[in-house]
Amino acid sequence: MYMLGTIVNFTVVILGSLIGVLIKKGIKDEYKKIVMDGVGLTVIIIGIMGAIKSENIMLATISIVIGSIIGEAIGIERKLDNLGNKLESRFGKEDSTFSKGFVTASLVYCIGAMAIVGSLESGLSGDHSTLFAKSIIDGISSIIFASTLGIGVAFSAITVLLYQGVITLSAFYLKDFLTPEVVLEMSAVGGILIMAIGINILEMKKIKVGNMLPAIFIPLIYFILTSISGF
Repeated sequence: MYMLGTIVNFTVVILGSLIGVLIKKGIKDEYKKIVMDGVGLTVIIIGIMGAIKSENIMLATISIVIGSIIGEAIGIERKLDNLGNKLESRFGKEDSTFSKGFVTASLVYCIGAMAIVGSLESGLSGDHSTLFAKSIIDGISSIIFASTLGIGVAFSAITVLLYQGVITLSAFYLKDFLTPEVVLEMSAVGGILIMAIGINILEMKKIKVGNMLPAIFIPLIYFILTSISGF
């Protein structure tokens, strides 16, 4: 079952979020703040570890530029916010951080190298080990996120299901192009975006990470074009 890893990840995020919401009132605000600062710093380090693996930094740079332009034109960040606000109006009327929790958690869980590589492994070989490991990490972080940002984090599981599911199902049809080199560069670009998420969590600067999402797939397009052209 190619979707097993993603389904497990989806379920764990929901369960972790519910636990986080249940213990939310038992955690003082100052503790929530310091925990989120710690999470933000950790996310930045995870991003750096992924980004420095790139063997073609020029491709990574061009991918960020082109992907950001495409995402800005589409308005991905705005659409994510609008979706979060709609969910908030229906399910989180008393939760002022619903939309932030939904968007932040969605980006953290979907952009990472483990989400990309794990989904590709599931689709190409039926190996779910990476997504199972990711599920453990996401489950722990969802407890932390939800205890601070509320029930909106639970709804990010829907984004995880759709995002990883699409990658998994698409992997079979693109397996001839998904070489280790392609996956490496896609993961490196994802690492750069993860750093941006960490900066947002720390509230150092507001970066529209959602609008940069197309950048992850630019390396794939680049290698497909170079393969077809023969260069």
